[in-house]
Amino acid sequence: MLYLKRPNDSGNSMNLNRRRFLNASSLGGVAGFSNLLFPIGRALAQHSTVNAVTQFGRVSGIRTGEVNIFKGIPYGDNTSGLNRFMPPKNPVPWRETLEAYNYGPAAPQSDPASEVQQDGSESEDCLVLNVWTRGINDGGKRPVMFWCHGGGFRTLSGSSPRYDGTNLAIRGDVVVVTINHRLNILGFTHFGEMGHDQFSSSGTVGMQDIVHALKWVKNNIEQFGGDPDRVMIFGESGGGRKVATLLGMPSAKGLFHRAVIESGATLRLPDRSQANSLAELVLSELNISRTDLPRVQQLPLRYLMAAYHAVTAKAADAGGGTFAPTMDGIELPYHPFWPAASPVNPDIPVIVGANRTEMTYFADEAAFKLDEQEMKIRIASILGEENVDAVVNAYRMENPDANPSEIYFLIYSDSRYVMQSITIAERRSELSAAPTYLYYLTWETAETGRGSMSPHTLDIPFIFDNVKEHPLTADQESSVALADKISDTIIEFARTGNPNVGKLPLWQPYNTETRATMVWNNESQLLKDPIKRQRKIMTPILNL
Repeated sequence: MLYLKRPNDSGNSMNLNRRRFLNASSLGGVAGFSNLLFPIGRALAQHSTVNAVTQFGRVSGIRTGEVNIFKGIPYGDNTSGLNRFMPPKNPVPWRETLEAYNYGPAAPQSDPASEVQQDGSESEDCLVLNVWTRGINDGGKRPVMFWCHGGGFRTLSGSSPRYDGTNLAIRGDVVVVTINHRLNILGFTHFGEMGHDQFSSSGTVGMQDIVHALKWVKNNIEQFGGDPDRVMIFGESGGGRKVATLLGMPSAKGLFHRAVIESGATLRLPDRSQANSLAELVLSELNISRTDLPRVQQLPLRYLMAAYHAVTAKAADAGGGTFAPTMDGIELPYHPFWPAASPVNPDIPVIVGANRTEMTYFADEAAFKLDEQEMKIRIASILGEENVDAVVNAYRMENPDANPSEIYFLIYSDSRYVMQSITIAERRSELSAAPTYLYYLTWETAETGRGSMSPHTLDIPFIFDNVKEHPLTADQESSVALADKISDTIIEFARTGNPNVGKLPLWQPYNTETRATMVWNNESQLLKDPIKRQRKIMTPILNL
């Protein structure tokens, strides 16, 4: 089995290096993911191989049923050694056919001091992508749906089985692409204020990786039956934040044509001063002076990951920032949506939205058993004690049957996700160069406790049409019917830039006069300002 070993590959990986990952994850072994209730095991049950040509070399994928699947295709070079903290480079071309049968490594993220490590490989050789498509070099000109994974800017990968693109590729005859890229300390540490010009853009290299992957799509996706002039970027949570950030990057201009921000409303990013403070903490943890900054490229990976986890803990204790793209004035000349929408990509149609009770996904057990006083104490910690009674009364008027825990989840979710999504819709619509559409997912899972009601991540199986395999939506007939509508709506948006496909009420663009909002549920409705009372009381408190 071919293993592509690249220059500067000094073994800077965690758990498994890439050679072992390919050898350990045989086709039979991958089917073991099926116990996660996702479609990957089913997809690889029967297969044949299929080849495609990229600008860097030939790749071999799996043909299963109607779909060709390619995993772990390199779109960039190994980012270790002298490439660490540097803008991405193209991979070294390969002569033999690369076996793209298995997911590639995730970006490093685990704590080397922890006894619990994430399953699978983590490596600085992580600039890889995955493709699902029904056609190979057939001139199909299929819309391309380019997925940015969640996990904030710090964790996870595009290789999760929950992002399997099989059903989506079949349903819409689209090309689905998911990617891995640098995260946390390796992707978003801003050393640009420390007198070393070569590190000037180190605070955005994780986002530059995504732009590099979009360039790969532009140059290669026709070989996979895709249309480089119809690329939709979409993502949930941290992935939605990446989409919001890409909308403000001049280097991404012309590489995508529609955007979907799911539960990832990012209004502003760390500025150079804030990002520099975090970088100072990193150097202090590594015991490296500003003068010796280039040493960070020589350190063993485990030292950097230990520093990342230590700095993250210290910053959290101090109420400080975390690792995220830096508004450096070059790669990111503006905040994404503060105090207005970035003017960089005004002509891109956008869908943005959130789920009604996002925060049940993160909740502790006690949060589901609150009495009135306990609920108010928690809300005071979020909004300030002076605002508690007025906010609770407003939410009670709109939700008279809600118990204290439900009121808490509604207020907490609005404060973290929903109101920011509305703000993005407002500010994006003010650009007036392309339509913006706002959604609000209120469908409720049958799950109880953590992840109940309408939690964070609930939209993912509906959009990917993976509801039968996802624990939050499996064994619920209503989820299948709603996925039929939501998935086709997002596919149509990828295809045309207009989400109206006839399965939902006519979805009108958002503006501050009508505030048209598509409420996704068993009986979806287009409503005008559906949470008006809550919006009016929360917006000034949150300083939006």
